[in-house]
Amino acid sequence: MLRFLTAGESHGPELTAILEGIPAGLPINLVELSEQMARRQVGYGSGGRMKIEQDAALITAGVMNGFTTGGPIALRIANKDYRKWAERDITPMTIPRPGHADLTGAVKYGYRDLRLALERASARETAARVAVGAICRQLLGHFGVEIGSYVTSIGPVTAEIPDSLGYRERFAAAEENDLRCPIPTTTELMRQHIRDTMQAKDTVGGIFEVVALNVPPGLGSHVHWDRRLDAQLLLAVGSIHAIKGVEIGPAFANTRLPGSQVHDEIFLAEDRQTLVRQSNRAGGFEGGITNGEPVIVRAAMKPISTVLNARRSVDLAAGEPADTVYERSDFCAVPRAAIVGEAMVAFALANALIEKLGGDSVAEMRPRFDSLRHLRLEDLLMDNLPWRFGYRG
Repeated sequence: MLRFLTAGESHGPELTAILEGIPAGLPINLVELSEQMARRQVGYGSGGRMKIEQDAALITAGVMNGFTTGGPIALRIANKDYRKWAERDITPMTIPRPGHADLTGAVKYGYRDLRLALERASARETAARVAVGAICRQLLGHFGVEIGSYVTSIGPVTAEIPDSLGYRERFAAAEENDLRCPIPTTTELMRQHIRDTMQAKDTVGGIFEVVALNVPPGLGSHVHWDRRLDAQLLLAVGSIHAIKGVEIGPAFANTRLPGSQVHDEIFLAEDRQTLVRQSNRAGGFEGGITNGEPVIVRAAMKPISTVLNARRSVDLAAGEPADTVYERSDFCAVPRAAIVGEAMVAFALANALIEKLGGDSVAEMRPRFDSLRHLRLEDLLMDNLPWRFGYRG
């Protein structure tokens, strides 16, 4: 229903994104689009590239007079750093860096210079994803869905976030600092750890959470493997550069508990008509379908592969052992990756919402959204009569 493509290289003239499937009639707020682009550029431990670029997404198709047309939306993001590379002779790159796509890209495509892999594999591409996600989150916002994120750990430093701190409070607190951690005391410990890592000429990873609120129940499906919305979210967030693990809710922690302490029991609210939960260890899903609870996606980001301390490798041109040559990079990209995570979650949820509601315009979607089944007994009428499968051989 919804798809996007990106194109462009890290040091090429621009990044391009095409987003197809957004219904007609959605008002596009360009200020909000710019705000999302700016959020991706803020993060303690970022490298020098963020001081060069001032990302701005220019919409060149699919939005007219402030509203989507239903056609593909085209976005362009200029690379200011391109000016330094435009007329420059490129030094051959023949020593693959461990952890990068240098070597594997050469194996796959037969490159005679490793930079051809580096340029497209670079996380610079995520600027285009954030632009796409900014459009998707505006569609979700039209139907009341909110998305936010926060960092829970940097290296060994982990934030203990109390359950009493609501998600909106977590989002707001994360926006107040350049580590996106909602716990101020932990933020300073994280900052010191990154500072120590930088002095050691090394890199550090961490974990972030993306949470979507007011997601209606019934998105996704259990009937086919590729229609499970939780699986689509795992793919979407797992596709982000340097993300090596993704879970829905506290999935890995759940493995250490008995089932009786994991599964979220169902209760009747005081009105005796509404179904409610008192926990959300399922992360908002059951059977690949949203269950009305907040959707929670946690992602683990490895330490950035480019480190100032040279790594051992092999010079493919000389056929001899060699140390890697440093390319400018971040020391810690977790806070910025959280924003990319928000964008990918927004894309996956927007796709599921469009699939559920159908319609070529927002005006067509609205009455269908208003008629969705809710977690109320009146929407879940049971026949309570015996029946048979009725298959015949």
